[in-house]
Amino acid sequence: MKIIKPYYIIEDEIDPKKMMLTLEKAGRTCYKSEGRIGDGTAEKFIANIIKRGHESVLEHEKITVRFICDRGVTHEIVRHRIASYSQESTRYCNYSQDKFGNELTFIKPCFWNEDDEQYKLWLDTMQYIEDMYNKLIASGAKPEEARSILPNSLKTEIVVTMNLREWRHFFKLRTAPNAHPQIREISLALLDELKEKLPVIFGDI
Repeated sequence: MKIIKPYYIIEDEIDPKKMMLTLEKAGRTCYKSEGRIGDGTAEKFIANIIKRGHESVLEHEKITVRFICDRGVTHEIVRHRIASYSQESTRYCNYSQDKFGNELTFIKPCFWNEDDEQYKLWLDTMQYIEDMYNKLIASGAKPEEARSILPNSLKTEIVVTMNLREWRHFFKLRTAPNAHPQIREISLALLDELKEKLPVIFGDI
Protein backbone atom coordinates (compact mmCIF):
# COMPACT_ATOMS: atom_id res chain seq x y z
CA MET A 1 0.00 0.00 0.00
CA LYS A 2 1.25 3.45 -0.90
CA ILE A 3 -0.01 6.77 0.48
CA ILE A 4 0.70 9.96 -1.48
CA LYS A 5 -0.37 13.58 -1.46
CA PRO A 6 -2.34 14.92 -4.43
CA TYR A 7 -0.58 16.96 -7.08
CA TYR A 8 -1.03 18.22 -10.61
CA ILE A 9 0.99 18.64 -13.79
CA ILE A 10 0.28 21.38 -16.33
CA GLU A 11 0.57 19.48 -19.60
CA ASP A 12 0.74 22.54 -21.88
CA GLU A 13 3.70 24.80 -22.51
CA ILE A 14 2.03 28.03 -21.46
CA ASP A 15 3.20 30.97 -23.59
CA PRO A 16 1.48 34.01 -22.03
CA LYS A 17 2.41 36.41 -24.83
CA LYS A 18 1.10 34.11 -27.55
CA MET A 19 -2.08 33.32 -25.63
CA MET A 20 -2.78 36.99 -24.94
CA LEU A 21 -2.30 37.87 -28.61
CA THR A 22 -4.67 35.09 -29.72
CA LEU A 23 -7.32 36.36 -27.32
CA GLU A 24 -6.81 39.98 -28.30
CA LYS A 25 -7.14 39.18 -32.01
CA ALA A 26 -10.32 37.23 -31.37
CA GLY A 27 -11.79 39.88 -29.10
CA ARG A 28 -10.97 42.82 -31.34
CA THR A 29 -12.80 41.09 -34.19
CA CYS A 30 -16.03 42.04 -32.42
CA TYR A 31 -15.19 45.72 -32.73
CA LYS A 32 -13.01 45.51 -35.89
CA SER A 33 -10.26 47.23 -33.94
CA GLU A 34 -7.42 44.91 -34.94
CA GLY A 35 -5.47 47.95 -36.11
CA ARG A 36 -4.98 48.94 -32.47
CA ILE A 37 -2.95 45.83 -31.65
CA GLY A 38 0.53 46.74 -30.46
CA ASP A 39 3.11 46.08 -27.76
CA GLY A 40 1.36 45.76 -24.41
CA THR A 41 -2.17 46.25 -25.73
CA ALA A 42 -3.34 42.66 -25.18
CA GLU A 43 -3.21 42.69 -21.38
CA LYS A 44 -5.18 45.92 -21.10
CA PHE A 45 -7.73 44.83 -23.68
CA ILE A 46 -8.32 41.41 -22.09
CA ALA A 47 -8.51 42.84 -18.56
CA ASN A 48 -11.20 45.22 -19.80
CA ILE A 49 -13.11 42.40 -21.48
CA ILE A 50 -13.11 40.39 -18.23
CA LYS A 51 -14.22 43.45 -16.28
CA ARG A 52 -17.14 43.92 -18.66
CA GLY A 53 -18.14 40.26 -18.42
CA HIS A 54 -17.40 39.51 -22.09
CA GLU A 55 -15.70 36.25 -21.12
CA SER A 56 -16.68 34.26 -24.22
CA VAL A 57 -13.51 35.65 -25.80
CA LEU A 58 -11.50 33.58 -23.30
CA GLU A 59 -12.84 30.38 -24.87
CA HIS A 60 -10.32 30.73 -27.72
CA GLU A 61 -7.48 29.47 -25.51
CA LYS A 62 -7.27 26.33 -23.36
CA ILE A 63 -5.09 24.69 -20.71
CA THR A 64 -4.63 20.95 -20.14
CA VAL A 65 -3.86 19.73 -16.62
CA ARG A 66 -3.20 16.25 -15.25
CA PHE A 67 -4.62 15.85 -11.74
CA ILE A 68 -3.27 13.07 -9.53
CA CYS A 69 -5.90 12.92 -6.81
CA ASP A 70 -8.49 10.66 -5.26
CA ARG A 71 -11.52 9.42 -7.14
CA GLY A 72 -13.87 11.40 -4.93
CA VAL A 73 -12.27 14.61 -6.20
CA THR A 74 -12.61 13.54 -9.82
CA HIS A 75 -16.33 13.00 -9.30
CA GLU A 76 -16.52 16.76 -8.66
CA ILE A 77 -14.15 17.74 -11.46
CA VAL A 78 -16.15 15.96 -14.15
CA ARG A 79 -19.29 17.86 -13.21
CA HIS A 80 -17.85 20.75 -15.22
CA ARG A 81 -19.62 20.30 -18.54
CA ILE A 82 -17.40 22.31 -20.90
CA ALA A 83 -14.28 20.19 -20.71
CA SER A 84 -12.56 17.10 -22.07
CA TYR A 85 -11.52 14.25 -19.77
CA SER A 86 -9.32 11.16 -19.96
CA GLN A 87 -9.19 9.19 -16.71
CA GLU A 88 -7.33 6.14 -15.41
CA SER A 89 -9.73 3.21 -15.59
CA THR A 90 -10.26 0.88 -12.65
CA ARG A 91 -11.99 -1.45 -15.10
CA TYR A 92 -8.87 -2.07 -17.15
CA CYS A 93 -6.08 -1.38 -14.64
CA ASN A 94 -5.08 -4.43 -12.61
CA TYR A 95 -3.38 -2.98 -9.54
CA SER A 96 -1.94 -6.32 -8.50
CA GLN A 97 0.40 -6.20 -11.50
CA ASP A 98 4.08 -5.19 -11.44
CA LYS A 99 3.56 -1.89 -13.26
CA PHE A 100 1.51 -0.70 -10.29
CA GLY A 101 4.02 -2.05 -7.78
CA ASN A 102 1.59 -4.85 -6.90
CA GLU A 103 -0.21 -2.45 -4.59
CA LEU A 104 -2.95 0.12 -4.35
CA THR A 105 -2.10 3.79 -4.03
CA PHE A 106 -4.29 6.04 -1.90
CA ILE A 107 -4.45 9.81 -1.51
CA LYS A 108 -3.74 11.06 1.98
CA PRO A 109 -6.73 12.97 3.42
CA CYS A 110 -5.77 16.59 4.08
CA PHE A 111 -8.19 16.99 6.98
CA TRP A 112 -6.56 14.48 9.41
CA ASN A 113 -3.11 14.43 10.95
CA GLU A 114 -1.26 11.12 11.03
CA ASP A 115 -1.63 10.84 14.81
CA ASP A 116 -5.41 11.38 14.70
CA GLU A 117 -7.58 8.42 15.57
CA GLN A 118 -9.63 9.04 12.41
CA TYR A 119 -6.51 8.81 10.24
CA LYS A 120 -5.50 5.52 11.85
CA LEU A 121 -8.97 4.11 11.23
CA TRP A 122 -8.80 5.27 7.63
CA LEU A 123 -5.34 3.73 7.17
CA ASP A 124 -6.47 0.38 8.57
CA THR A 125 -9.46 0.43 6.25
CA MET A 126 -7.31 1.14 3.18
CA GLN A 127 -4.99 -1.73 4.10
CA TYR A 128 -7.96 -4.08 4.45
CA ILE A 129 -9.31 -2.98 1.07
CA GLU A 130 -5.95 -3.60 -0.59
CA ASP A 131 -5.76 -7.07 0.96
CA MET A 132 -9.27 -7.95 -0.20
CA TYR A 133 -8.71 -6.53 -3.69
CA ASN A 134 -5.61 -8.68 -4.13
CA LYS A 135 -7.47 -11.73 -2.82
CA LEU A 136 -10.29 -11.14 -5.30
CA ILE A 137 -7.83 -10.89 -8.19
CA ALA A 138 -5.97 -14.00 -6.97
CA SER A 139 -9.28 -15.88 -6.82
CA GLY A 140 -9.89 -15.16 -10.51
CA ALA A 141 -11.93 -11.97 -10.35
CA LYS A 142 -11.43 -9.54 -13.23
CA PRO A 143 -10.27 -6.00 -12.42
CA GLU A 144 -13.70 -4.73 -13.52
CA GLU A 145 -15.25 -6.97 -10.87
CA ALA A 146 -12.73 -6.41 -8.08
CA ARG A 147 -13.01 -2.65 -8.47
CA SER A 148 -16.42 -2.74 -6.80
CA ILE A 149 -14.72 -2.58 -3.39
CA LEU A 150 -12.36 0.31 -4.25
CA PRO A 151 -12.94 3.53 -2.24
CA ASN A 152 -13.02 7.23 -3.08
CA SER A 153 -9.53 7.50 -1.56
CA LEU A 154 -8.02 5.46 -4.39
CA LYS A 155 -5.44 7.45 -6.35
CA THR A 156 -6.40 8.19 -9.92
CA GLU A 157 -5.10 10.32 -12.76
CA ILE A 158 -7.35 12.47 -14.89
CA VAL A 159 -6.27 14.69 -17.77
CA VAL A 160 -8.52 17.75 -17.99
CA THR A 161 -8.73 20.25 -20.83
CA MET A 162 -10.80 23.40 -20.34
CA ASN A 163 -10.89 26.72 -22.10
CA LEU A 164 -9.83 29.69 -20.01
CA ARG A 165 -13.40 30.80 -19.35
CA GLU A 166 -14.29 27.40 -17.89
CA TRP A 167 -11.11 27.34 -15.80
CA ARG A 168 -12.23 30.65 -14.27
CA HIS A 169 -15.60 29.09 -13.47
CA PHE A 170 -13.87 26.00 -12.07
CA PHE A 171 -11.67 28.03 -9.71
CA LYS A 172 -14.52 30.23 -8.51
CA LEU A 173 -16.40 27.11 -7.41
CA ARG A 174 -13.59 24.80 -6.32
CA THR A 175 -11.50 27.23 -4.29
CA ALA A 176 -14.47 28.72 -2.45
CA PRO A 177 -14.44 28.33 1.37
CA ASN A 178 -17.39 25.91 1.26
CA ALA A 179 -15.83 23.62 -1.39
CA HIS A 180 -14.72 20.16 -0.28
CA PRO A 181 -11.33 20.36 1.49
CA GLN A 182 -9.65 17.91 -0.87
CA ILE A 183 -10.65 19.65 -4.08
CA ARG A 184 -9.72 23.01 -2.52
CA GLU A 185 -6.30 21.61 -1.64
CA ILE A 186 -5.35 20.90 -5.24
CA SER A 187 -7.35 23.71 -6.87
CA LEU A 188 -5.78 26.44 -4.74
CA ALA A 189 -2.29 25.19 -5.59
CA LEU A 190 -3.05 25.17 -9.31
CA LEU A 191 -4.72 28.59 -9.15
CA ASP A 192 -1.67 30.09 -7.45
CA GLU A 193 0.56 28.87 -10.28
CA LEU A 194 -1.77 30.06 -13.00
CA LYS A 195 -2.02 33.47 -11.35
CA GLU A 196 1.74 33.76 -11.75
CA LYS A 197 1.72 32.58 -15.37
CA LEU A 198 -1.46 34.35 -16.52
CA PRO A 199 -2.23 37.16 -14.05
CA VAL A 200 -4.57 38.97 -16.44
CA ILE A 201 -6.80 35.90 -16.72
CA PHE A 202 -6.77 34.61 -13.14
CA GLY A 203 -5.51 37.46 -10.97
CA ASP A 204 -8.99 38.61 -9.91
CA ILE A 205 -10.08 35.22 -8.53
